Amino acid sequence: MSNEHAPLLAHGVCGLSVDTAVCGMGGSEGTGEASTPNAVPRKLNTFFGVIVPTVLSMFSIVLFLRTGFVVGHAGLLQGLVMLLVAYTIISLTILSICAISTNGAVQGGGAYFMISRSLGPEFGGSIGLMFFLAKVCACGVYVLGLVEAILDIFGQDPVSASALRVLPQGYWYTVLYSSIVLLLVLLVCLVGAHIFARTSFLILLVVTISLLSIYISPMALTTPLNFLISHQGPGNQTLTYNASYTGFNGTTLRDNLGSSYTVDYSTGKVMSFASVFAVMFTSCTGIMAGANMSGELKNPSAAIPKGTITAVLYTCIVYVLLFILASSTCERTLLVQDYGFFQRINIWPPFVTIGIYCSALSAAMCSLIGASRILHALALDQLFGFPLAPAAITSSSGNPWVAVLYTWGLAQVRRGHGCIILSCATVSLANLMPTFQVFSWHTCLLGILSCLVMMFVINPVYSSASIILLLLLLLFLHYRSPTSSWGYISQALIFHQVRKYLLMLDVRKDHVKFWRPQVLLMVANPRSSCQLINFVNQLKKGGLFVLGHVKLGDLDTLPSDPVQQQYNFWLSLVDKLGVKAFVDLTLSPSVRQGTQHLLRITGLGGMKPNTLVLGFYDSCTPEDYFLQDPAFYESEEAGGDDFGVDLPSLQAHFPPVRHVESPRWLTPEEYVGIISDAIKMSKNVCLGRYFFQLQGESMGTKMDGAERIIDVWPLNLLRPGSTSAASVDVCSLFLLQMACVLNMASRWRHARMRIFLCVEAESSDQGWVVKEETFRELLRKLRIRASIKIVPWDSVVQLYGQKQTQDAELGELGLMRPAPALSEDFLSAVNCLLMEHSAQAAVRFLYLPRPPTHSSQSQQYLSQLEAVTQGLGPTLLIHGLTPVTCTEL
Repeated sequence: MSNEHAPLLAHGVCGLSVDTAVCGMGGSEGTGEASTPNAVPRKLNTFFGVIVPTVLSMFSIVLFLRTGFVVGHAGLLQGLVMLLVAYTIISLTILSICAISTNGAVQGGGAYFMISRSLGPEFGGSIGLMFFLAKVCACGVYVLGLVEAILDIFGQDPVSASALRVLPQGYWYTVLYSSIVLLLVLLVCLVGAHIFARTSFLILLVVTISLLSIYISPMALTTPLNFLISHQGPGNQTLTYNASYTGFNGTTLRDNLGSSYTVDYSTGKVMSFASVFAVMFTSCTGIMAGANMSGELKNPSAAIPKGTITAVLYTCIVYVLLFILASSTCERTLLVQDYGFFQRINIWPPFVTIGIYCSALSAAMCSLIGASRILHALALDQLFGFPLAPAAITSSSGNPWVAVLYTWGLAQVRRGHGCIILSCATVSLANLMPTFQVFSWHTCLLGILSCLVMMFVINPVYSSASIILLLLLLLFLHYRSPTSSWGYISQALIFHQVRKYLLMLDVRKDHVKFWRPQVLLMVANPRSSCQLINFVNQLKKGGLFVLGHVKLGDLDTLPSDPVQQQYNFWLSLVDKLGVKAFVDLTLSPSVRQGTQHLLRITGLGGMKPNTLVLGFYDSCTPEDYFLQDPAFYESEEAGGDDFGVDLPSLQAHFPPVRHVESPRWLTPEEYVGIISDAIKMSKNVCLGRYFFQLQGESMGTKMDGAERIIDVWPLNLLRPGSTSAASVDVCSLFLLQMACVLNMASRWRHARMRIFLCVEAESSDQGWVVKEETFRELLRKLRIRASIKIVPWDSVVQLYGQKQTQDAELGELGLMRPAPALSEDFLSAVNCLLMEHSAQAAVRFLYLPRPPTHSSQSQQYLSQLEAVTQGLGPTLLIHGLTPVTCTEL
């Protein structure tokens, strides 16, 4: 895909002013080559781009200077076992590399590019940076190895009278020689990948000639040779050993079959299986050299699998033959006491010397150019921001020369080893559909476990340090919240797990003990609803929260669905508000019909809304929240989010708030009809009023509600005769439950909750006292911590009237009689009662009566609700249908 090497999303997604090529397939079909505009031509084929660098990286100086070390200490059998284990591990890793590289178009960055596009920017960035550092360290190791090999031949030695030993030795001389060699490597890599490929090919020819001389020498040297080998021992004493070359000899082979771990003369430490294996395994870390050249390969998807597998098979055969040759021709003393014994038994010793120099030089070049390509890809993706930004600069030919200079500078000051094994192991985590099919999750898992085990076998300290560094980088990139269009595997895994658990969430197994509010909040214009959105985000308390919106229109008269264009704006709004909500939009000829659609189809399986929340229908002029919250108007935010929705676009998308003379989208009859529809569909209904006055609900506000009060009026205040002090119905219990849920939210957890019971204190029947105790016992059983306030309302009940009580009871029985008209004096008295006792509350929960059955009374119903709640402040009127309380364990 043409956007596979784009930086973290900054230009939008499909459908939002994005070039169509970005949203479609931009690669050449069947070639795996990305067709990006003005792309630098790719010149390297499989042989020069993958096989040559991989072979040279896997040979390095280990081939010539550590073959005797491995065979001498471990013996032929254990040496072959080490080879088998090492190549098994890298083969499992290669299977994953091949699978990822054939899963789509591969661009520059090699292993980092493949991992980041599979596992996402967090894993890709952290492992990419570690892989880069590992390559830098490896480059320094190879350069130091080359310098030591040079000084072994040309370094000054008082004991030797050779005319070749002219180079002075010492720490700073070693630093000088290393810098000169590293400068030579830098010059080759600065010219470009094509010069590097040609140089590497010439080096491979020289190394091949050196190998052939080693294989031919035992046939030419048929007579045994004896050598006197001296080392500086402890206490400045000189240790002398007699060693022999026997040629092909059965006795020699038999003596070298078993292991004999002794003291390593170069370190003075006793060797073991783990220490010998660690040295040998370093040769296997070069398998990524070809993959790191992905940006210069003509067809990386085909070249990386073929080239890497070919190179690994070739190097494995070479190592096996060398192990057999060394164990069959040389006594163990020669193998253990002289790691450069190949020079002693060669028909022309300079062949081996030249091979050592060339292999070390090529390995250093592979590491430097591979590391620079990884750094360049990291810089292009902008994962680490400004510090790596200059590394994205390239020459006119496409060579990332700044990244090369970065890498060269770090190689100059290297001091330790990286975690390349962990990097190779992590790539196996991807779950893909590649054209390379010789892999499965079993091989990935086995590869991961094998790499982890070998890491700790080789060096537990460095292994632990690399894992800690990986976790720290993961956390750093996670909190930077990078967003990309790379289509990485975490989204697929999340989808798989969500689908699996949604299927397990059986609605037939619902139980009241585990009930939680799952809210559909209908929003006409978020400019005036942001405070209510923030409040419902607290009220949901771990439940489902969906923002619903109805776009008025008829799809038959439109060329396309206008709703699809709006989702990104609404999702950007959700991000800015910091709420955990989904968005569901629909197109409908009316708001009522659209709300019915959303109530039926929103959600999936056991996660469907059970509660509808609406803003209150009144004549108040709404306020524009976008003008109050700095997040919606500060200039520094004008750059936009990661999905192409900038602040001006977000503000322009949502229309200005309604003015007093502006027409209403919704009639009173339609609004009350929505409430009736929700109740008919067994949904709980909440109406929120005055929530624009609620403070402290925005994302940046930090409070725990210590100074807040939650007031609950669980009885139906508009029907005094239908309830008493303790005869609470399902709606009352639901109201109590919602208040408790809010009290558990983070910003309300320390708020005080008060429950008001309205009683007729002057009545001759004093049974309300007993019922009050009954209500307190109910609260104890329900584990509701709240103070109970007794409110006498005899005067209010007297205004209600006996006839209205009887009519209301008939209406509740479903006899289809119109709801009684309540007097203004009664409504005013109820409002005064609420104002007197709940004026200091932060939010109030009131009982919402059922709406009238006749649409002609919709205006009267709304007028009653408006009169009762007039001037109260943030108020939630609730009508609950769902049993939500349980006293059983």
